[in-house]
Amino acid sequence: MRNHAQQEEETEINMTPMLDIVFIMLIFFIVTAVFVKEAGVSVTKPEAESARTQPQVSVLIAVTSDDEVWVNREEVEIDALRTAVEKLYAENPKGTIAIQGDDEADAVLVMKVYDAVRDAGVDKIAIATEVK
Repeated sequence: MRNHAQQEEETEINMTPMLDIVFIMLIFFIVTAVFVKEAGVSVTKPEAESARTQPQVSVLIAVTSDDEVWVNREEVEIDALRTAVEKLYAENPKGTIAIQGDDEADAVLVMKVYDAVRDAGVDKIAIATEVK
C-alpha cells in the first residue's frame, strides 16, 4: 500500500517551471513589440496608383478636412508638431512616420506637416494613400 502512495507523488506534474517560461515569454513579447502611435481620427485618404504598404509605421499623423492635425489621439497645433514628433520618434527611431491627409484637407497644411516632420530629424516619411 505504501508503494502505491509513493508512485502517485512521483507522477505529479510540477507546473511552476512552465509558468515561469510563459511569463518570461510574455515579458519578452511586450518589450520587443513595436507600438504604433495612432492619429486618433479617421480620414478619407486620396487614391493613388503608386500606393504601397509601408513596413514599420510607428507614428500616424492625420490632417482632417477641417484642417486639424492629430497625433497620438490628440489635436496638435502646427507650431507644436515638431516637438511632438521628436518625442514620439525618439521612442522608435527605426519606424516610419505616415502622414494621413484627408482627401479634402488643405494641401498647404499637409506640406507644412511634412516640413515639420522633416525638421524634426525624421528621414522616413510616408504620405498615406489608398490603392486606386
